[in-house]
Amino acid sequence: MIHTNSHLALDHTPLPAIYPLIDTHTHFDAPVFDGDRQSQTQQAYMQGVQHLVLVGYLQRYFSRLYETQQAIEQIHLSKDKDKTDRRDVYPVAHIALGLHPFYIEQHTDTHLSSMAQMIQEQRPLAIGEIGLDTYTDAMKQPEVFAKQARFFTAQLDIAVLHKLPVMLHIRKAHAEALALLKAHSYDAHKLGGIAHSFSGGEQEAKAFVKLGFKLGITGQITNHNAKKLRRAIKAAVDSHGIECLVLETDCPDMMPIMCQKAKDTQLDSQSANQSTTGQSPDNEWYGADGHNRNVPANLPWVLKGLSELLSVEPAVLAPQLWQNSCNALQTSWPYPK
Repeated sequence: MIHTNSHLALDHTPLPAIYPLIDTHTHFDAPVFDGDRQSQTQQAYMQGVQHLVLVGYLQRYFSRLYETQQAIEQIHLSKDKDKTDRRDVYPVAHIALGLHPFYIEQHTDTHLSSMAQMIQEQRPLAIGEIGLDTYTDAMKQPEVFAKQARFFTAQLDIAVLHKLPVMLHIRKAHAEALALLKAHSYDAHKLGGIAHSFSGGEQEAKAFVKLGFKLGITGQITNHNAKKLRRAIKAAVDSHGIECLVLETDCPDMMPIMCQKAKDTQLDSQSANQSTTGQSPDNEWYGADGHNRNVPANLPWVLKGLSELLSVEPAVLAPQLWQNSCNALQTSWPYPK
């Protein structure tokens, strides 16, 4: 177990080296990437991103996940004019299927059945993102929350049936989610799992890790105003070592501070753990542009921010985070030499 030293101040100096990384949570299939997905894919690889996970949230977009994966695979298989194989300059894309709790009013039992059938026929890497969300007053209503819990449980059942890890979306419902998970047969110690874009407190962070989940770290770790988040990650690492963490961009959300335009960097602690996904069910990031969307190529900045928070060198963090991601996703991807 690797522990940490004292806090270091965050700076904007680029990383001195490129480290192999896994982006465990993206929405890279979103329309905001349609114009330059191929170039963004290559840029991500040039920044060390070897694997990225396309994560589902609405049933009507599941097919888009597979279409995006296939498009990236075609890049892998294509050859340039010199007949040089280009499979080694693009990351590999993987898929997670899930019905996001914020969109619970849009989900139907038919969607759940369709998802179960799709998983049977096209086994994904994981189930996600799934969970509980009481961010708005509407989401706190008893009938709405009960439906969230029912869909959460049903998707955990699917994960157990297919022996797949889950990606949790938990927002302002950590105690309820922990109680549900403790009562369920899903065992993250055996099946893996990630508490995506973790936003709880210190005790909650340690509780999820104790259940076997890795904590997903986004660009919000670079925000010094995100004091609750930073304390929680420190507490989890102090108790369990850096073995409890994985990296993610959650693109096009959660942009690291140093990648934002100057006028956007004055974030407060309330906004530190919020995501476009789950804020406006219909916007689909259509209003975003190249200057205010997060991209997979920004993942090294998350590594840098975490390195400075924990006072652990990137060269030490990167291979451990790679192994953590493999453990969480139940894979055995070899660490590039």
